[in-house]
Amino acid sequence: MLEELVTAGAVALSGGAVYLVSAARVVKQYERGVVLRLGRLRDQVRGPGFTLIVPGVDRLRKVNMQIVTLPVPAQEGITRDNVTVRVDAVVYFKVVDPADAVIRVEDYRFAVSQMAQTSLRSIIGKSDLDDLLSNREKLNQGLELMIDNPAVEWGVSIDRVEIKDVSLPETMKRSMARQAEAARDRRARVINADAEFEASKKLAEAAKQMSDTPAALQLRLLQTVVAVAAEKNSTLVLPFPVELLRFLERAAQNTSPEVSAQQAPDRQPSPPAPSQPSSQAPPGAGADDR
Repeated sequence: MLEELVTAGAVALSGGAVYLVSAARVVKQYERGVVLRLGRLRDQVRGPGFTLIVPGVDRLRKVNMQIVTLPVPAQEGITRDNVTVRVDAVVYFKVVDPADAVIRVEDYRFAVSQMAQTSLRSIIGKSDLDDLLSNREKLNQGLELMIDNPAVEWGVSIDRVEIKDVSLPETMKRSMARQAEAARDRRARVINADAEFEASKKLAEAAKQMSDTPAALQLRLLQTVVAVAAEKNSTLVLPFPVELLRFLERAAQNTSPEVSAQQAPDRQPSPPAPSQPSSQAPPGAGADDR
């Protein structure tokens, strides 16, 4: 009799242990447990820690409450200005209502992924190429709104959406490179022209200042000679000073009228040459002599 009682107690303990093991569940800190009892949703969502369910009756679904990073595959589309591009993005979302994430949608990750792909293709068709390249912040906000509106019903909140890369055809890349090069060349020409204009004004002022002080031009020449002579591998050929030539020219012009005035009185008119006697007698001279 005693043996039978011991055996029954052992069976009960073993059955209780098996029951406890099959009923015990552990929910992690970043998870929430949704219990379905005979297919019916229980109102209470199990928090993190140790919890028990009824084996064979209850079914526990664990939902991750962390922010999920979901890459969106590259989507090819045509922009509003008829340029074919490939755009890929990344979506950051999290579950805010575990019950809705389990009941309202079959697989909320797959649903968010498909919604992100279709929204990305729609954004590509509504945008210009310049917007995709330079105005991504606005496109990210529009893409986030397009995904977040249906995701709210699934118990999912979209944290942010970022466009990762925009792939362009090689012909478009070359065209954009030529355009950027032409724009830079134009800016360089404008800057060079402005610099020449400013330099010409400064040179005009310097020339005006040097014209008032002739010695300044000679000093400037000497400064240039000193700057050129600093290079040891160069040969300096110093030209004849222009100012000295001008000085000699002015001296020659001042002395030429005085010399002509001094030479004028010394010049005497030469006396006329004496007439030569004629070797022939004039007609009628012989008749008178007779």
